[in-house]
Amino acid sequence: MSVTIKEVAEAAGVSPKTVSRVLNNEAYVRPAVRAAVEQVIATLGYKPNMAARSLASARSYLIGLAVDDPTWSAYAAGIQLGAIKRCRERNYHLVIETADANQTESEAAMIRGIAPLQLEGLIVVPPLCTAPGLLDRIEAIGLPYVRIAPGEDPGRSGFVEIDERRAGYEVTTHLIGLGHRDIGFIEGIADHAATPRRRAGFLAAMHDAGLPVRAGRIQPGAFTFQSGLEGGLALLRDPADRPTAIFASNDDTAMGVLAAAGRLDIAVPAQLSIVGFDDAPTSRIAWPQITTVHQPLIEMAAAAVDILIDPKYRANPGDPSFQRQLDYRIVHRDSVGPAPR
Repeated sequence: MSVTIKEVAEAAGVSPKTVSRVLNNEAYVRPAVRAAVEQVIATLGYKPNMAARSLASARSYLIGLAVDDPTWSAYAAGIQLGAIKRCRERNYHLVIETADANQTESEAAMIRGIAPLQLEGLIVVPPLCTAPGLLDRIEAIGLPYVRIAPGEDPGRSGFVEIDERRAGYEVTTHLIGLGHRDIGFIEGIADHAATPRRRAGFLAAMHDAGLPVRAGRIQPGAFTFQSGLEGGLALLRDPADRPTAIFASNDDTAMGVLAAAGRLDIAVPAQLSIVGFDDAPTSRIAWPQITTVHQPLIEMAAAAVDILIDPKYRANPGDPSFQRQLDYRIVHRDSVGPAPR
């Protein structure tokens, strides 16, 4: 037999309304009471009946996640995992929706699909959070949303991010500290907010160290293995004119650079150092393993869920307290070494 909310209330010595407030993360519950109710819920294995809960409160307890393509990268996978885990912890369910950031009709179709669902809120992931007009459509249906790593309009909604420019600066400075003076850079998707930020960090570090960025040392990319391979070959093909290090805008790109180095018989890290970004699983299964910037994607998604279900958020989405910047760290692995003499 399933445990009822009444049985939870009796075991905790509180009213069913108090249990409901704890489940809904409402205010006006003393911390000690909240802790006691949560302990009883865990002990009895209580699982809320979502249908009954929705009918009783006139709420859906559904959070949406809007992604460009849920299969294209470890970035999207990390965000999805973090959102799913936090929704389960808070007794919500996650609904994943996709749209093509380059197709207006695809975005409009997504809005038509989510409008009848009565979502509690929507998490919008790059590059959709910078797609022209999409935020207008979301606002037009009155749906609260939180952006992951937005590129502009910081006061438009709550958001969660890391300081990607500073991270790019620090990982480039790490290479410079190892004696690298000629460093290449491979960009990400042009309309992705992360691309100019990571490039700006790279350029600022080179400038502050008094190092020129030579013509051709910045190559276009797309956050993909193939673009890393192509960019790596372009940077490394001439044995007489190669950088000693390459900063790839994400780990999939760094994997492509590693493949390019292998194709050209360039030893990593003895002859070439490679750094990536995001700390994707691919960075740990590569050989050598790739030095990268750890971006806390799971924690970022969890923070976005917490913002959306905060009862104060809908009334004031521009409040700076709903703008979160989480910490990152450089993960040192075997793809980086001192500059060759």
